[in-house]
Amino acid sequence: MGYKEILQNYADSPSNLLEAFHAIQDEYSYLPEEAIIAAADCFGVPAAEAFGVATFYSMFSIRKRGKNVIRICESAPCHIDGAADVVAALEKELGIKMGESTPDGNFALEFAQCVGQCQATPVLTINRKPYLNVTPASVPTILAEYR
Repeated sequence: MGYKEILQNYADSPSNLLEAFHAIQDEYSYLPEEAIIAAADCFGVPAAEAFGVATFYSMFSIRKRGKNVIRICESAPCHIDGAADVVAALEKELGIKMGESTPDGNFALEFAQCVGQCQATPVLTINRKPYLNVTPASVPTILAEYR
């Protein structure tokens, strides 16, 4: 589905801008510039305001990235329980560094501040699905679900 069709599904209320951005990002894995401009027109807000919303929230990306967004928590509990080792395993398994996407466009690696699962650290999410008590050894199995 194209971003114009997605926007039409949310156009009935100006308060739906965030929901529209979530839906567009779910489709494209990021918010294309032309989609942000179209959203501004659709919701009757200045383009600068729409870009402000798109860049303010850490869950949105305005640059192209891999389809499956892997975010690893870098808060203190995850850090203490070995998040750095999980990051190293992810980078090795995918052949990319944090902040990058795989050449095939399938995965992107990002840090998150906290995903609210401190009882089972370290935690990572893939497309908002949480994985708890992650170890370097569990990384290949987790990634296999998305390959």
